Amino acid sequence: MASITLRSHVGTDGILRLDLPVGFTDAELEVTVTFKALPPPEEGQLPQGKGWSPGFFEETFGAFKDNPLIIDSEGIFDDEEDVA
Repeated sequence: MASITLRSHVGTDGILRLDLPVGFTDAELEVTVTFKALPPPEEGQLPQGKGWSPGFFEETFGAFKDNPLIIDSEGIFDDEEDVA
């Protein structure tokens, strides 16, 4: 048995959607969901309070959808001095 704790957001439709990888395939599971409403976040907890400009995430979400970011090199160097 495993326990997972997470925070999620209920959209305007009032439906909570959860996508959880559980490590099982083609199996029957018994799932228990317990939820509690949380108070609205304080100003310091909002992205704006952490230095992000208002609307940044809404404006940039999905920016690479049609042109995925590809990392050709993982940045592994043979010698630490090569980094500098």
